[in-house]
Amino acid sequence: MLIPLSDRASELGAEVGIVGGSGFYELLTDGVDVEIETPYGAPAAPVTVGELAGHRVAFLPRHGREHDYAAHRVPYRANVWALASLGVRALLGPCSCGSLQPDVHPGDFVIVDQLVDRTTGRADTFHDVGAPDGTPGGEGSVHHQSFAEPYDADLRAALVDAARATGQTVHDGGTMVIVNGPRFSTRAESTWFRTMDWTVVNMTGYPEAVLAAEAGLPYATAALVTDYDAGVDGHEPVTMASVIRTVSSNIEHLRAVLEVAIPAIT
Repeated sequence: MLIPLSDRASELGAEVGIVGGSGFYELLTDGVDVEIETPYGAPAAPVTVGELAGHRVAFLPRHGREHDYAAHRVPYRANVWALASLGVRALLGPCSCGSLQPDVHPGDFVIVDQLVDRTTGRADTFHDVGAPDGTPGGEGSVHHQSFAEPYDADLRAALVDAARATGQTVHDGGTMVIVNGPRFSTRAESTWFRTMDWTVVNMTGYPEAVLAAEAGLPYATAALVTDYDAGVDGHEPVTMASVIRTVSSNIEHLRAVLEVAIPAIT
């Protein structure tokens, strides 16, 4: 059933929002779809509100239900705004990533604590709406978001504990470098990222994290390793086929982790 936000019943209110990454297009089998329009257009898909581990959860597939949006085209502002408008008190943004370090392997979870933004041209604030003719510098209020710690410590701890409780190999902390995509890294780029001691590389972690901060939502992500970026430590360079092979098993592991983490968060 699809209902507009203005008509939703109050009991649809969710405690936690989850933005699903590549391959993670459905989470709740008994949910209600809520159609939301935002000042930044429509989100990638209707938001599904239902129960997970006995708690109300709002789920939105970051790329759309059929992977409609490549990473550089995801409507990040609309996605975060839509979930915030439902009144969620925390936001989880699990994502797929490539390993930059030889001790981080496909199938591992990395609960990152820092990010490096290498994207370009992405709208990354709610405070720059522009003038009516579309030119920048219109009616948006000037805002400088504190962002020294991109990820909420309590949410991170809940994800780490849940991963350990479900038997997953998990790395507590690490830096995720976010590239624009849709292409993968060159060997030179990957070598640079590795020598900077960054842990994983991803295409969607920014601006989602800073938009959550602007919306006042505690935010954390579980980065699910699918590959060795550009042949780290002698492995074959990443291909879409290698990513897909790992995603399906990662999704089931992620579901198990979320079922343990959600009660600890709410």
